[in-house]
Amino acid sequence: MHLGSIELFSPSANVEECHAWIPTLCRNNQLTTLGFWDNIKRWKLAQQGLSSGKKRRVYDADERISAKLDGSIWLSWVIYMIFLFGMQLITLADWPSNSAGWKNFIAITIFSITAIFVTKAGNHGKKACNASSILLLGGILLQMLFLRLICLRVDASAWPQMYKLLLMPFTFAPIVHAVLLGRREATFSSVFVSICGCLLMPTDYVVTFMVISLVSGMTATVLTYKIRRRAELLRVGLIIGALSIVLSLAFGILLESPLLGASFWLRWVPVVCCFSIAYFTALFVSGFLPLLESAFSTTTNISWLELGDLNHPLLKRLQLNAPGTFHHSLVMASLAEAAAEAIGANAAMCRACAYFHDVGKLSKPDYFIENLSDDAENPHNALTPNMSALVIIAHVKDGVDLALKHKLNHRIIDAILEHHGDTLVYYFYRKAQEQRLAEEEKVGKGLGNTEDLPYVDEKNFRYPGPRPRSKETGILSLADAIESASRTIKKPTPVKIKNLVDEIVKARWSDGQLDDCPLTMSDLNKIKDSFAYTLRSMLHNRISYKTEDQSEKKSKSDSSLGREIPATDRIKP
Repeated sequence: MHLGSIELFSPSANVEECHAWIPTLCRNNQLTTLGFWDNIKRWKLAQQGLSSGKKRRVYDADERISAKLDGSIWLSWVIYMIFLFGMQLITLADWPSNSAGWKNFIAITIFSITAIFVTKAGNHGKKACNASSILLLGGILLQMLFLRLICLRVDASAWPQMYKLLLMPFTFAPIVHAVLLGRREATFSSVFVSICGCLLMPTDYVVTFMVISLVSGMTATVLTYKIRRRAELLRVGLIIGALSIVLSLAFGILLESPLLGASFWLRWVPVVCCFSIAYFTALFVSGFLPLLESAFSTTTNISWLELGDLNHPLLKRLQLNAPGTFHHSLVMASLAEAAAEAIGANAAMCRACAYFHDVGKLSKPDYFIENLSDDAENPHNALTPNMSALVIIAHVKDGVDLALKHKLNHRIIDAILEHHGDTLVYYFYRKAQEQRLAEEEKVGKGLGNTEDLPYVDEKNFRYPGPRPRSKETGILSLADAIESASRTIKKPTPVKIKNLVDEIVKARWSDGQLDDCPLTMSDLNKIKDSFAYTLRSMLHNRISYKTEDQSEKKSKSDSSLGREIPATDRIKP
């Protein structure tokens, strides 16, 4: 770190020079005092050869810039005012030439205020208020701007009035909102734009515009909801283009073309315009989505599928260095995805997060039982329960460190942090208690000293948290525990599986691990049914097939007893 002409924490810097910079640093708010002293201690330890001088990467969801902006009330009102004034300016653009300009101004003001209240009510209780408000209101404002510019261009070029409909990108806002925000927001934007757009249309085309805009927008909403591949957006563009042509023919718009009496190719210009606008709107949104996702810290199902690629470097390392953990992640992903679909949560996100939730075990894979072979010695046998718990708990921080290093999605990092909540590492906690009881018995018999009794504090055996704060991380937390416990079932039956699932979910609920996530009792019942069904499919019994040697022995014994072997029982080569 460079400050002035001194390089702090370098081998050449001495303690007096570092201490001299403390008042300056605090006065300029460049470092907090606590963080500065932490760096000083780390530098001293590095000088003595007791530390590498490096610091683990840390992550705090509440410290992200986007998280701070989402909780800003003043920014919310700035967004609402920009939307209101923007809608009014769009309406006032043709006030001098429009006799109904004053009425349109009042109407658009009322509609805009209504949209603001609907947006504020929809964001109530959500974490990402301002980001979703910008996407929703900004998308509506941008589409209204497109409508106004097209109308002005048609009037300035003296084109036929029908081109005000044929050149309209009816599905821009609905597609963006359906993919990024959800079906409800896309439906709202489709209805709002259809109503407000009527104020910009000529009187003869008001009803036609509303019907085409509403039908196209609602169709795009249905087709793009939970879309998983970018190519599907282009298919939606083709469908909307064909639908626009059908609706234009139904209202006779294409029959009004002055090019009907022209050459054969010119007659198709309005049809091509109608179809190509719908298609290129979907194409534009497809290319624009990554920028929107990055700008507003949101992730679509398309990106979740891309993040779930098993060829990711971290997953390849997990497959090679910790195969047991990798298999656990795959099974857990299937459990979590099915449960998420059962309650309407984001299934693609659950699958991607399940793949990466235990990447921290790559630091010490042999210390986790799923990666130990049958003949391998358990390394925990040489450790105290406190040290073993410390190693187990550290895989969460190690996972966050690796996730930050590989620039994984922040929702995946949240899942790594939250999937254990602040649960107890019960096995080693119980082992520590048993060791203390054994030592107390020795002390009671006069064979030991009271001062040598091991200190057992439950806090040292709990994960640091936080607890799950979303439906998806709540599902991951339950799926992780249930998948691990299901390996201990001997001769699994539907009753045993159901009892196991009920017991683990009840234990997590009683421990308060689900208090911070919005899972209801109805959701938990559906999740339990989904887990039980998926586990029954995975753990069902198999038919024991006889080997060829066993069959030959059986045939010889049957022949020696004079019995004829049925043709259906003979094994064909």
